[in-house]
Amino acid sequence: MDHAPGPLAGVAVLDFSRVVAGPYCTMLLGDDGADVVKVERPGAGDDTREWGPPFVGGESAYYLAINRNKRSIAIDLQNPEGRDLALDLAARADVVVENFRVGTMERLGLGYETLVARNPRLVYCGISGFGPKGPRRDQAGFDLMVQAFGGMMSVTGHPDGAPAKAAVPLLDIATGLTAHGAICAALYGRERSGRGRRIDLSLFATQIGILMNAAGDYLLAGKVMGRMGTAHPSIVPYQGFAARDGYLIIAAPNDRLFARLAQALGHPEWPEDPRFATNAGRVEHRATLVAAIEAVTRERDVADWVAALEPLGIPATPINSVDRALEDPQVAALELVRAVEHPTAGPIRLPGPFVQFDGAAPPIRLLPPLLAEHTDAVLREWLGLDAATIARLRADGAIQ
Repeated sequence: MDHAPGPLAGVAVLDFSRVVAGPYCTMLLGDDGADVVKVERPGAGDDTREWGPPFVGGESAYYLAINRNKRSIAIDLQNPEGRDLALDLAARADVVVENFRVGTMERLGLGYETLVARNPRLVYCGISGFGPKGPRRDQAGFDLMVQAFGGMMSVTGHPDGAPAKAAVPLLDIATGLTAHGAICAALYGRERSGRGRRIDLSLFATQIGILMNAAGDYLLAGKVMGRMGTAHPSIVPYQGFAARDGYLIIAAPNDRLFARLAQALGHPEWPEDPRFATNAGRVEHRATLVAAIEAVTRERDVADWVAALEPLGIPATPINSVDRALEDPQVAALELVRAVEHPTAGPIRLPGPFVQFDGAAPPIRLLPPLLAEHTDAVLREWLGLDAATIARLRADGAIQ
């Protein structure tokens, strides 16, 4: 299939980030067509290259999952010549993304003020654990730590169990998504103003921002949310229920759907019961109603219940394992998984872009790069360096 150039084709992104939040953002920019150059440490590269098992062809599955549509260049930023190369590349870039600890880029001689002095149109995006100011600015902030500190872990898990983290690095991903949107907004604004922007994000700010209804409950009503498993604090029934062979989600967020559900479960009298006639009553008598529903759902298999409830317009779905979710035909229809040929791993399947433009998903133009795979090409294309200069820089230890 032929693909039109992405909406960010021609945009040059210099990516100093590693691990998840920054790389997730720059992967999305690459999906949009930007030329993303991933700056890595010589000999080591992005930390996630070592995050395994599993490993495939010498690369970790973790790294492969979040680094498509990029090129890799390895520069020693503590080598004076390496730093100068980075400065020259940033002068050529439209966007710089970094997620070092606050102050690290300044110590390297690559801080925002230095870069923007040479490139006033630069959009600079810094991602940190706790933000560029405040009493916690110098703290490291891994996703796990901020989920705990920022309140999310206290509301995740079952009421009778221990606090739990989200299974995927949710804050890293949410911060990366937010950074992607902010960068696109800054690029759009630059078309009118002619100047770039400095963007600052943190995992902590993202965490507070996405507490959403939990934050609203406290700020507006003084109510501190607790752990509720799959249940919803304000809607009943809206949660997981045990069936004979597994679990399914059933959602009846209004009185009309609850009446249909009651009929399907063989209890048409429930909507007439004063305890269950309104959502407020159902929330108040949650334990009684949930137990009554589950006594019925345990009598049949998950697939039977989904088949019975969906035609009635009652939202119902199995709680799938990851493999079942990825093998669902809807994944193929939306091209969410792509088969590719990797230079060391051979034929593999990778997560693909999940936004469509003009009815088509963007291609995986570039596989997750090997460490330093594109050093020579980027230095030639972005800076016009010849082979002899590149060889001297490599001999001096500035690049790999």
